[in-house]
Amino acid sequence: MRIRECTEDDWAQVRPIVAEVVAAGDTFPYDPAWPAEVLREVWVERPPGLTVVAEEDGRILGTAKMGTNRPGPGAHVATASFMVAAPARGRGVGRALCEYALDWARGRGYAAMQFNAVVASNTAAVQLYRRLGFAVVGTVPEAFAHPSLGRVGLHVMHRRL
Repeated sequence: MRIRECTEDDWAQVRPIVAEVVAAGDTFPYDPAWPAEVLREVWVERPPGLTVVAEEDGRILGTAKMGTNRPGPGAHVATASFMVAAPARGRGVGRALCEYALDWARGRGYAAMQFNAVVASNTAAVQLYRRLGFAVVGTVPEAFAHPSLGRVGLHVMHRRL
């Protein structure tokens, strides 16, 4: 598996991954009714941020976006988001993308990385982030309308770099 910058040509394979994850409605606070153009605008980061893909044998297995969490006085903290295609889950793609994002942020001098809205019921992601050194620094109760569990919390997760 190789992680590389997302190109214009990659969107044809990235879009279905993003659309599938958003349509499931259980891990991202994005509107499933958004058209493809809006999904692209939200997912593909403009510089100095970056969007990458995890690729194997010409197939895109997952994607990540990373950048500054907040401008101005918060610009020393990075953020990132990750999506993995359903058939590739459980194969280390998410971990590889997260490690890439951490290295990217370190290399650009960020002091920390923060995830602003990790769905508390997304136990696979929460466990992965904890293994990679993140801590839950707060939970916004009932801030996410999960399609089958009802309202669940959103974790804010953080780690120093």
